[in-house]
Amino acid sequence: MADRYDQFKTGPVSPAIGGFAVTPDDDTDLTEIPRALYIGGAGSLDVTMMDGTNLTFAGLSAGAVLPIRPSRILETSSATGIVALY
Repeated sequence: MADRYDQFKTGPVSPAIGGFAVTPDDDTDLTEIPRALYIGGAGSLDVTMMDGTNLTFAGLSAGAVLPIRPSRILETSSATGIVALY
């Protein structure tokens, strides 16, 4: 399949080229720092950001895409169907 954009450098604001399902875990970092997170089921998302800051994103709707780069998704998150996009 042809990729018209293969000569362009991929950066953090480029569209995602892959992804993986996320299981929240208080003790384990993600296998790769994503460009964004997709939220499949509404709820809150508790994360540890790359700089070590813990943040809560409350009131997320199903289908939301968050342009954040967390290192860990915490078990206290109530959002479901989380997909890391890279």
